[in-house]
Amino acid sequence: MVANECYGSDTKRSLEDRIGHQTVVKEGIVLAPYTTIKVGGPADFFVEVNSADSLQSAVLAARKLEIPYFLLGCGANIIIGDAGFRGLVIRNMANHISIDQHLVTAESGAIMFPDLIELTASHSLSGLEHYVGIPSTVGGALWQNLHFLSPAPLRERTMFIEEVLEFADLLTEENEYKRVGIDYFEFGYDQSILHHRDDIVLRACFRLETKLQTSIHTVMKENLEWRALRHPDLHTEPSVGSIFKKIKGIGAGRLIDECDLKGASIGGMVVTHRHANIIVNQGHGTAADLQSLITYIQEQVAHQTGYHLETEIECVGEFDPPTQGDPVFLERPEGLVTAEELAMR
Repeated sequence: MVANECYGSDTKRSLEDRIGHQTVVKEGIVLAPYTTIKVGGPADFFVEVNSADSLQSAVLAARKLEIPYFLLGCGANIIIGDAGFRGLVIRNMANHISIDQHLVTAESGAIMFPDLIELTASHSLSGLEHYVGIPSTVGGALWQNLHFLSPAPLRERTMFIEEVLEFADLLTEENEYKRVGIDYFEFGYDQSILHHRDDIVLRACFRLETKLQTSIHTVMKENLEWRALRHPDLHTEPSVGSIFKKIKGIGAGRLIDECDLKGASIGGMVVTHRHANIIVNQGHGTAADLQSLITYIQEQVAHQTGYHLETEIECVGEFDPPTQGDPVFLERPEGLVTAEELAMR
């Protein structure tokens, strides 16, 4: 579909007039560069917002004009279809941060790491350092209830962003500005009310505690090293992170590994030997390739183990038919240490 063919010639101007803030709405912007796995076709309309006020105005404009919209942060945990997005993509770059003693308030487009975490660490404020290295905005962190293991060496439990959330300011799906507490979000594992309501996070406030900077930086260093050994570097091996949801008592990655699916490749996508639950774009992969490889993995795991793997990623926009054909299998790179081997150690 040709970008913008569904809309009148004055739609772009109407959006700009309603958003204000000297906003420029662009047309036909390819979305792949804005995602961590580097796939996605053009958006009919694309706008970057730099404040919570302009974010609110953009969402209200789309709702008033009845134009479908999608809020884009770091572009992690999503797959955008090769045919693009019919409507308005709002890239959230609202990133103002303020600190008042133990309370840190950040607009929803602020990047968790390095921006917010390094700033709080420099003020000897602890509570966010656990989430270093995870690609997420503040809004995305609340959307998925961002989580990571507790500090080394025990790592005995999972720590969630809800544990430090004080309140958040929302634009609700009823177009109301509302300040809400933690209970509103109905947080779960990779879950929040934002999955089920079209509320937009404008800003969030976190209550942190004072700690020595050396202690905070130790956790940051250990967590970054832990992730580096288990997860591909997004700059050299683009991915969305984990593809499949956990199955209680059984890791999705372990099931995929037991089915000998590491190295399976369709088109430009491959199951990395480093971690069986991660698919990497080799540089020319498409959403169609990824869809086909995901389906192949699900079918093989179901056939060999009886378990059904569910994806934990969000699909956005319009998709071409999945790539046809059987996968090829790529050999494990020499010297690579897998996540399973690290766990055994």
